[in-house]
Amino acid sequence: MNKKIALLAGGSLAAIAAGAAIYFKTRRTIPKNAVAVKPFDIHKYLGKWYEIARIDFIHERNLSNTTAEYALQENGMVSVVNSGYNEKTGKWESAQGKAKFAGAKDEGKLQVTFFGPFYSGYNVIDIDDDYKHVLVAGETLDYLWLLSREQVMPDEYIKRFLNKAQSVGYDTSRLNWIEHDL
Repeated sequence: MNKKIALLAGGSLAAIAAGAAIYFKTRRTIPKNAVAVKPFDIHKYLGKWYEIARIDFIHERNLSNTTAEYALQENGMVSVVNSGYNEKTGKWESAQGKAKFAGAKDEGKLQVTFFGPFYSGYNVIDIDDDYKHVLVAGETLDYLWLLSREQVMPDEYIKRFLNKAQSVGYDTSRLNWIEHDL
């Protein structure tokens, strides 16, 4: 390969890398009408949460008894372990990931990854004062979770969270209500 072609190829790769970096830095990580909780205390958020409802997506399809567990790592990142029982295969599954703040550390706006350098929005948009019930929005209206410290959520929080989700633009009829029977 001659030097001109090598320079052009190198320049093209650099331009693609720069464009990708700009895209991932500037893309929206929270739905347009959603606002992350502030103040938010990550230390109160850590621990085990039960999925009460979610908008189903490929990585959780067919899973019941789903939980998410969060732990603070020494480097300031948050480890994430999602687990659930696959109703089709009859086996337990889990996925390990990590999360980091997308902005200020007192705002419930995070980014999570289970696939290397590819992060997605994880936004706490409503939470009770005791950190027992939470509404989490993904970066688009295709991702939504209602989580609780217990396997059930009181009706008052379900109503509150459904109203909030609808006000953001979510179609709550798409929610999959999770069984916790194992």
